[in-house]
Amino acid sequence: MDNRDEVREFLVSRRAKITPEQAGLPGGTRRRVPGLRRSEVAALADVSVEYYAKLERGNLGGASPAVLEAVARALLLDEAERAHLLHLAQAAEGADVLARPRRRPGRQWMPHRSLQWTLDAITAGAAFVNNGRLDVLAENQLARAFYRDMYAGGSTPNVARFQFLAAAARRFYADWDLAADMTVDVLRTEAGRNPHDKGLHDLVGELSTRSDEFRGRWGAHNVRRHGAGEKHFRHPIVGDLTLTWETMAMAAEPGLTLVVYTAEPGSPSAEALALLASWEASPRGAEG
Repeated sequence: MDNRDEVREFLVSRRAKITPEQAGLPGGTRRRVPGLRRSEVAALADVSVEYYAKLERGNLGGASPAVLEAVARALLLDEAERAHLLHLAQAAEGADVLARPRRRPGRQWMPHRSLQWTLDAITAGAAFVNNGRLDVLAENQLARAFYRDMYAGGSTPNVARFQFLAAAARRFYADWDLAADMTVDVLRTEAGRNPHDKGLHDLVGELSTRSDEFRGRWGAHNVRRHGAGEKHFRHPIVGDLTLTWETMAMAAEPGLTLVVYTAEPGSPSAEALALLASWEASPRGAEG
C-alpha cells in the first residue's frame, strides 16, 4: 500500500508543532503557517527546499539514513517519532516486507499450550497477549474478569474498539482521555511499522467513522512508546484499582506482546485483584 499520505501528514504535523524559538530561529509576527516553514526545516536539515518539499509530499523512497536523521533533528523528533519516521521510510522502500512477521493466510492464530500454561500460572495479575492492532488473542482467567465488559461482545476482543465504542469503557478507565491517547499512539506506531496490515486499516476506518474522539486523535499523528506505567480503573465488581503494567515482546511470536497488569503487594488494589480472582473462580463469577 502507498504510504505517501501517511508520510506527508506526519511530517506536516511535526513541522506545525515547532515554534521558531524552539528551533533557534527568529520568530517574527508575519507567519502564514503554524510552526516552521518548509524552507526553515530544509535549512536546519541542510537539504535543499526542493528536496525537503519532495520528502514532505510523501516521497521518502531513496532518502539516506543521514538525511532522515537530519530531518529528525530539524523537527525535534523524540525517540518514538524518529523510529516512526524510519519505519515509514522502510515501508516506502518496501524493506518492511522482509522484516514483517509472516503468518499463514486463512488460519487463525492459536496460542501454543506452553503459552497458555504460562498465562495461567500468573495468578496475581491480569495477563494477556495482543497483536499490533490490539486484538486480545490469549489471556488468563483474571484478565477475562478484569476486562469482563470487553469480552461481553462475543467476537475477538479488541482494546481499541472497546476503548472508543463501548459505553462501559468511559466508566472503566478512570482517566479515559489519557487511556485513549495511549491507545491511538500504539495504533499509529503500528500503522507506520506495518502499513500493509488490512486488519489495521479496517479497524482504523471503523473507529474513524464511528468515533469523533478517535478521528481527532488519529489525525494528530502522535506516536509514543508505552512499555510500562500506571493506570487507574473503576471496575464494576471490585471498584477502584491502581495497577502497574508491563509489556514484553514475545521472541517466539514476532509481532505479539505479552501485557501484565499487577498491583503493589499489600495494597488495596492487590486485595481487590485477589477478590476479583476469587469472584471469577466462583460459580457465580463463572456464570458471568
